[in-house]
Amino acid sequence: MHSAVFLIEFGAIILALGLLGRFAGRFQFSPIPLYLLAGLAFGQGGLLPLGASEEFVAIGAEIGVILLLLMLGLEYTASDLVSNLKTQYPAGLVDMTLNAVPGAVAALLMGWGPVAAVVLAGVTWISSSGVIAKVLGDLGRLGNRETPVILSILVLEDLAMAVYLPIITALLAGVGLAAGSLTLAIALGAAGVVLFLAVRYGRLISRFVSSDDPEKLLLVVLGLTILVAGLAQQLQVSAAVGAFLVGIALSGEVAEGAHSLLAPLRDLFAAVFFVFFGLHTDPASIPPVLLPALALAVVTALTKIATGYWAARRAGVSVKGRWRAGGALVARGEFSIVIAGLAVAAGIEPMLGPLATAYVLILVIVGPLTARYTQPVAGYVSGVVARRRASADPGAVVVPGPRETVESLDGQDAGERS
Repeated sequence: MHSAVFLIEFGAIILALGLLGRFAGRFQFSPIPLYLLAGLAFGQGGLLPLGASEEFVAIGAEIGVILLLLMLGLEYTASDLVSNLKTQYPAGLVDMTLNAVPGAVAALLMGWGPVAAVVLAGVTWISSSGVIAKVLGDLGRLGNRETPVILSILVLEDLAMAVYLPIITALLAGVGLAAGSLTLAIALGAAGVVLFLAVRYGRLISRFVSSDDPEKLLLVVLGLTILVAGLAQQLQVSAAVGAFLVGIALSGEVAEGAHSLLAPLRDLFAAVFFVFFGLHTDPASIPPVLLPALALAVVTALTKIATGYWAARRAGVSVKGRWRAGGALVARGEFSIVIAGLAVAAGIEPMLGPLATAYVLILVIVGPLTARYTQPVAGYVSGVVARRRASADPGAVVVPGPRETVESLDGQDAGERS
């Protein structure tokens, strides 16, 4: 009887996720907010609380985090990461300062303590690579001049996760300074060794894993990833970091083959992860934190726009491209929930989960809108300001500013493509 109830519950969850994904795809927006809402509906205090399948959903959610980070690592080679660190690290530092500080300050103002401040800093810092990549593709901007700047910032954020997650894991575990420093040293050492091996012996590693049979390739890559993730977690580093490093170590045809084979599994278990996070958030706890979440969303949306504008300006992109770069970076999503999920599991602060849920719900919906409309709105506002200045001083000679000069050289949006 218990088995039958489990199958019914879990089957209903998967079916609901599939229907929600189809609905989101039809209207061309991210399904993440719908998955979170589904979790709220299935959780305690929701419409249809789960019973028998919750433990299995928890395991599926952990696999979802591992696959998210593995697929992220497969997107980059070690040489790409090293190159980005050398050339784009100033943009990464600006990104961290402008977007992590508001989260930390908000947590301290609410009296949550330093550990929760570090967690909330990560929630507000990391943009959603998945949502942003999809939005750029939908808007046809993958060839735009500002797109490499956007991708560089996302790469630096993802690489920073390899350092940030072990710190969070140590803080949430309540270990001392010595143990925490050892954990961080192990994580940094592991990341350094993997990067060295991937740069030096990446082809040999990929050749060892490679197989012409898709089934064997899937089993070897998935088994290796889960094994390394488990070992990393046993060392108090983070399962997600272990999976990320495995992804970096694989390259070439193996990475491409593994990516295509694992993508459906990643989508399935990632959806389960978002549902699981929602399960542990009482819907009644969201209204009290809705205003702080909204205020934090407004502030960090503006700081992300400023980050993208500054980084694109540094790269010599036109003003239109700068605004587009800033607007594209606003969306938060999977990694904000991953970070908040660690804190929720540790029981660090009861209101952190609801705040993170509301915050991500707001920005995962607003993000695609800012990507589409930030540049037109900025152009309209600058035009209004220019007309007001002209009307206030009719005798003034209008000299083309940097905006008009650069855009006249770049031409239309199509001319800004590489």
